[in-house]
Amino acid sequence: MSQIVMDAAGIKRTLGRLAHEILESNGGAKDVVVVGILRRGWPVAKRVAFMMAQIEDAAIPHGKLDIRPSRDDQKTTEDDTDIPFSIEGKNVVLVDEVIFTGRTIRAAMDALMKHGRPAKVQLAVIIDRGHRELPIQPDFCGKQLDTEPTDFIDVLLTDAQGEDAVVLMSNGERT
Repeated sequence: MSQIVMDAAGIKRTLGRLAHEILESNGGAKDVVVVGILRRGWPVAKRVAFMMAQIEDAAIPHGKLDIRPSRDDQKTTEDDTDIPFSIEGKNVVLVDEVIFTGRTIRAAMDALMKHGRPAKVQLAVIIDRGHRELPIQPDFCGKQLDTEPTDFIDVLLTDAQGEDAVVLMSNGERT
């Protein structure tokens, strides 16, 4: 049975809190850039960068990172990365919607390093569902959920699905 674990208002509050935590941790917006992992991390990154910009009254550079060429399970030469600024010496906030095994983030760090050497890389996620296979943890997390390895978390975003919600589904429910 599917269960809504975060509604639209919860997502809005969570992204606002993440924006504040990122700014607080970095002492403001100076030298902070936001990079969203394609596909679902990108719209989250745009929203977080927008909220940070409103808080600081300053532009927050943000871009998108295609990790497909850096994956260890399905390589491709296609690359839709668009990072229109230098990450050299910057505090990069890497954004994804869910962290599970850590493999996506490992690939993202490999892909990111092809674009320069940041001063620091921090990870922000809406949902941490556990079950790590690699020693990777988020610096900023909206919500930790206890899940089974066979469960599926679907983060619905108005940008793609027309609504904001986080839905937990058991293995048999995944569409």
